[in-house]
Amino acid sequence: MSQKLNVKIINQSNNPLPKYQTSQSAGMDLHANLQESIILSPNQRKLIPTGLFMELPEGYEAQVRPRSGLALKHGITVLNSPGTIDADYRGEIQVLLINHSQEDFIVNHGERIAQMIISKHEQVHWIENEVLNNTDRGTGGYGSSGK
Repeated sequence: MSQKLNVKIINQSNNPLPKYQTSQSAGMDLHANLQESIILSPNQRKLIPTGLFMELPEGYEAQVRPRSGLALKHGITVLNSPGTIDADYRGEIQVLLINHSQEDFIVNHGERIAQMIISKHEQVHWIENEVLNNTDRGTGGYGSSGK
């Protein structure tokens, strides 16, 4: 079992804190924090608040991703997927949902609307150069691997 990262969080909703649904889940569910239900019409997008604020350690990010069940059953997804929450952000976690279906979708308070994954990341220092090392693939881009 891996060691758990301690992260400070403020919960201004009456929803539970994000949690893993199984012992090996990568993502934690985020819940809508709403005063009243929101209707997402076909092709409409809206920012959905969660009531959560967190303090990630330096070198970490949170990624907000769609819930597969909402995408499959209702055509609801996270528009800027994955949305990135940087370690220096202290505002409310919000989820940008879009309705790709042909029917209205109602987002209710407490509904699980997205999942959040906490990941370690690196920052780079660019070294400008005139030449890059060659590889078998070279400059082959989209579709160049044969599949």
